Amino acid sequence: MTASADTTWHPSPQHFEDAHVLALARTLGLADYDALHEFSLRDPAAYWMVAIDFLGIHWSKHPTAYVDLSRGREFPLWFPDGELNWVDTVLAWAEDPRTADVPGLVAEQEDGTCRSLSFRELATTVRRFAAGLRAQGIKRGDRVGLLCENGIEATVSLLGLSYIGAIMVPLFSGFGVDAVISRLEGGGARALIATTGFFRRGRYIDAVPTIQQALAQLPAIETVFWKPARGVAIPEGGLSWQTLADTAEDGIPSLRMSPNDPFLMIYTSGTTGKPKGPVHTHGSFPLKIAHDSAVHFDVGVGDVYCWPADMGWVAGALVLCSALLRGATLVCYDGAPDFPDWSRMSRIVERHRVTHFGSAPTLIRGMASNEALALAGDRSTVQLLITAGESIAPEHFTWFRTHFGTGITPVINYTGGTEVSGALLASVVVKPIRPAGFNTGSPGVDVLVVDEAGQELRGSVGELAIAAPFVGMTHSFWQDDARYLDSYWHTSPGLWIHGDLALKNDDGSYFLMGRSDDTLKVAGKRLGPAEVEEIVIELSAVHEAAAVGIADATKGEKLVVFIVPKPHWTGEHDALAREVSLLVEHRMGKPFRPGAVHIVTMLPKTRSSKVMRRVIRRVYSDQPLGDLSALDNPLALEEIRSVRPSA
Repeated sequence: MTASADTTWHPSPQHFEDAHVLALARTLGLADYDALHEFSLRDPAAYWMVAIDFLGIHWSKHPTAYVDLSRGREFPLWFPDGELNWVDTVLAWAEDPRTADVPGLVAEQEDGTCRSLSFRELATTVRRFAAGLRAQGIKRGDRVGLLCENGIEATVSLLGLSYIGAIMVPLFSGFGVDAVISRLEGGGARALIATTGFFRRGRYIDAVPTIQQALAQLPAIETVFWKPARGVAIPEGGLSWQTLADTAEDGIPSLRMSPNDPFLMIYTSGTTGKPKGPVHTHGSFPLKIAHDSAVHFDVGVGDVYCWPADMGWVAGALVLCSALLRGATLVCYDGAPDFPDWSRMSRIVERHRVTHFGSAPTLIRGMASNEALALAGDRSTVQLLITAGESIAPEHFTWFRTHFGTGITPVINYTGGTEVSGALLASVVVKPIRPAGFNTGSPGVDVLVVDEAGQELRGSVGELAIAAPFVGMTHSFWQDDARYLDSYWHTSPGLWIHGDLALKNDDGSYFLMGRSDDTLKVAGKRLGPAEVEEIVIELSAVHEAAAVGIADATKGEKLVVFIVPKPHWTGEHDALAREVSLLVEHRMGKPFRPGAVHIVTMLPKTRSSKVMRRVIRRVYSDQPLGDLSALDNPLALEEIRSVRPSA
């Protein structure tokens, strides 16, 4: 892929003068970014031992080394002999005269209501909330679910849980009953922080029925702390979130933690089986995000950072850490991005004088399609834009820069994943940026593009791989080391194979070319086909099912389900398709309602009876099919062709 010169962004002299990444380079005694990147790969220990001080990470006991690999490269122990609680770095801004009394957190709701906390007030609220958690018996190592719209309560909950050494299990606010149960049950959660409901497009969404249905099947959940919507009563037997936040400080400092102690267990979907639970620790995820915020997003004191994200996905914790660890103001928004109309995002930028704005490609596409309204607010304060979560087309990337931005505003394309915390590939503001491209691998992450034999490629598409352990990688999956190893380390021995297809150019820039596995991304939200298929085959009429992701102009990918009815089934096709669609929506949540359901007599399979989802996707999308040598029933492809939209 290439981009013409007039669509490639180029840094200004001011970027070279002010960029945080070059300040880090100077601290290391290096001349420029390329030297910094090369040094970070050649000597990651020296790089990170300087970087943690540059980033202002607060340690109660400074580490003696970078990493201990005695358990193998798959299970690194970061910063041995160190001791910290990552929340201390956030709360330290309450003691800094530059930031103590400026807003640390601003929360805007869909109805326009805004609340804010200064860094000093945020620190006080976190300590009180932590005292309230302790008073209710929550302790170090306890897993606590969080299903709450983004804002003050969700932010304080994550910080407060980490403060006392507990482990948060995030839940997407749009999840259905099964998705909630699988994550809380899998994580062994003993408490839940939950919203009673929230507003979307002016309509109240009652979350209580879904949560109570899930709780009926979760006997291990002992306590629910409810964050009530205005005018909504706390459900019987629950406790109020505000009661915890109003608890008097108990004077107990944040718990001392090893860099390798967990604070976050965030379930993500794979292609087979139940959701997998990557574990992130005090000395890995927050350090990686603080690093990326400085190096890639160029965030520091005085900046105002807004990237609407649900706390149920990794982006929620990423956005929080990106702003608060760097002493920037975090602006949260709880509501639909197009309510009351498509001017909402630009009005938020104008209202809060946002300097750094992030958006998923889905939202960018929506704004570009409604340009006049989307650009109604003043966006002149924006210095940097970010896009992440899924692939973006060059034309939408360019629109974001030249229309939502000023034209001289850089757009940082950023890709990593739930299992790696932050960036594998990204951009920096001191190198040219091609539309939809990445101008660098992230410093400290030894990224390669490799062929099936694990050999490095240039100029052709291959698997995105990492050649060495890196800060930010998951500690493992919760109580499932074997699945973790199988997912990332067993495909090509010695390499972490990430599951993305990528192209590396001779100038060191990259483009993502899609997923190499069968995981779907619907509007930026990862979904495993097995999660959908297991629900669909519960229907008495369904014998087999295959769920695939198909490119969609609005969502990026839409879910399409193919079903094979049981022998002798004689029902109506349309009725069964509707039943499948409604069941998936009820169980998984409205965002995952299938875009289409097709009934066929067979699914394409290998000789060992594995469903060939990638072949289904390619046939349905009218793409080249590639190697079909493993296909056992070619006639199945004709049925897929017969139902595709172009047929």
